[in-house]
Parts: sequence; structure tokens; C-alpha cells
Amino acid sequence: MTIEIVPVTDDATLRRFIRVPFAVHKNDAAWVPPLLMERKEAFSPKENEFLRRAEVRFWIARRDGRDVGRITAQIDPLAPRGEDGPPGHFGCLSAVDDPEVFAALLHTAESFLESRGIRRAYGPFSLSINEETGLLVDGFDTPPVMLMPHDLAYAAGRLETLGYRKAKDVYAYLLDMQAPLLRAARNMLERPLAGSVRMRRLNFKDYSGEIRRIVDIFNDAWSGNWGFVPLTEEETDEMAKRMRVLLDERLVWFAEADGEAVAFIVVLPNINEAIRDLDGRLLPFGWAKLLWRLKVSGVRSARVPLMGVRKSLAGTMIGSAIPLQLIGAVLPAARDVFRFRSVELSWILEDNLPMRRILERIGASAYKTYRVYEKTLG
Repeated sequence: MTIEIVPVTDDATLRRFIRVPFAVHKNDAAWVPPLLMERKEAFSPKENEFLRRAEVRFWIARRDGRDVGRITAQIDPLAPRGEDGPPGHFGCLSAVDDPEVFAALLHTAESFLESRGIRRAYGPFSLSINEETGLLVDGFDTPPVMLMPHDLAYAAGRLETLGYRKAKDVYAYLLDMQAPLLRAARNMLERPLAGSVRMRRLNFKDYSGEIRRIVDIFNDAWSGNWGFVPLTEEETDEMAKRMRVLLDERLVWFAEADGEAVAFIVVLPNINEAIRDLDGRLLPFGWAKLLWRLKVSGVRSARVPLMGVRKSLAGTMIGSAIPLQLIGAVLPAARDVFRFRSVELSWILEDNLPMRRILERIGASAYKTYRVYEKTLG
């Protein structure tokens, strides 16, 4: 049957766009249906600063009266330029296992990017590299944690058939909280840091200031890394509003040197565990279930989505020790108060060897691989 590409132009087509993965993953036991309300906000320029600064298009693939796929194309003015000019991105890719559907979707996204003078496409990013990054290529049998993508095994092959090649792999590491820390990690945690360095918890009385410290350190620590896009002031404000309900001061720690925050770690309860059986809906009883699981019964998994150490400490003994000390600071509450059984630390660039060694030193192992693809256009 002929494949029709439908642009998303109003609330009705946006609702269909959001619903596509529900059909694609209907037989995928590992998939977690996102909250429909949250996805609508994520795709709203009013709620998502990325959509106000970037040029973004959404499309649905339709065949025989059914929506069978979706894709976006986006051009972020803050994305680092390459040798062939500014990059273009694609994302939110979800489609049934049909080569013609994948071809129609990618051709549509590529044509839009080429019409804007883009010569190289990267993806998937949904929508920004600071949101969901990469296509799952290993680790399909376990559900994704919050703010991490999940794809079916055929998707990678479909992209590669269309000329896409690996640009970069990123890993998700899993730490078993029920297993004792390796001796090498325990020995390092017992070593005192330099006298001018101290650890402290998040101070909710200065919440907006603390969030800005996190973003300032993040933008400094990650600048220069592959694909880095800084968090803007507007994104910082939006992140502060979204994260407040999930943050607990016992799970957010700073390292200070001479009274200045130089590093941080953030642990969030894995909301995907709490929403997995809600089918995307909070009404009529979803709110009650979600609040009960988050605040009363608790969830048993968590994620470290944000961590950073200022670049001025890179290559120093203190800079090398602080990440492990931050992990050590947050572990007691994560294990004994919140009773997390596992914590995912993600995402980690494949060539970020210092961080990978630290994670492996504490006993974490890479259990999921996500791949960012690239293709030369034209």
C-alpha cells in the first residue's frame, strides 16, 4: 500500500504522533508507555525552550488507514558545527518493521534538512542531545529507565540499510545496590580528600541557586565533549520546575573547594517503574498510583542523569577522586533510606574512559548500548 507522510500541524495530529509508539511496541514487554500529558508538554513550544530556539518538524507515516511510524527533523543553532557546516538531527523515530516505512520517514527528514542547506544528519535525538539520545542497539530485554530511549531490535538494521553509520556509542551502566562495593572502591572512599574539599547536600532553601550551580558546572564540565550543547537559562528554569517534585536533598550532593561548588551528582527515582502499568494515563486513578509509588511504597530503581566536575580540576588528583567521592556520598541514602536495588548511571560516552573506569571500579557494568548514527546528505 502507498505510504502517506502526514505533517503534524495541530493538536489532533500531535496526539496521533504521540500515540505511534503505543502501537509499535504493543507486543514489547520491556517498553514503558510514557505519560501522555508529559509527552504533550515535551512537544509544546510553551513548555520546551528547545522548540522555541530550534527549527523542528514532525511527521507521521500512514498506510492503509493506520499510523505506522513517526519521525522529527530538527536544526539546533547551538549544536557544534562540523567541517561540512552546521549539523541536522532527526529523532522520535518509531516505526513498524517495514523497510518502506523507514525509507519514507528518513527520506522526509533528510529532504527537509537538505532544503535548509544541511549536509550531515545525526540521530536519533529526541529532541535534543540533552534529552533522549541514541538508538538502543544492545539491552532490549530490560525496560528503559526514565528519560532513556527504548527501541526494537530491527530499527538499527533499517537505519544502516539506508546508509546510516555509527557516529558514537553511549552506554548505560548499572550498579547493583545489593552487592557490596569492590574492595578497591572502598579503599579509595576511605582516603580523605584535600582539606579544602568538602561534600554537602542540596540546599532547598536556595533551590533556584542550587539548580543554577548544577547547570553552570554541567556546562563547564561537558564543554568540548562530542556533540555538546549547553543548557540555556530558559532550559534551566524549565528543568528546575520539572525536577523539584522528584529531587530529595539526600540524593543530590555537591563537592566544594574553598567554598565554591566544583562538582555535583543528582540521583532521581526511576519514574518509569512507577508509571509502567498506567498505559500513559493519569486519570482516573493514575495520579493516586503514581504518588503512592513515589512517596509511600517507593520505587526500587534510580538513575544518575546528571554529574559533572569543573574542567579546572581535570587531570588533577582531586579531580580524579571527586566523582567517586560523590558516588560514595549518595550511596548510603540510596541504599539504606530509599532502598534502591539498582541505580543506572547514564549516559556515558564510549570514549569517556576516566568515568568508565570509575564506574567499573565500584562494580557497575555496561548493560545497555545506544548508538548515534550519522549520514552525509546530498
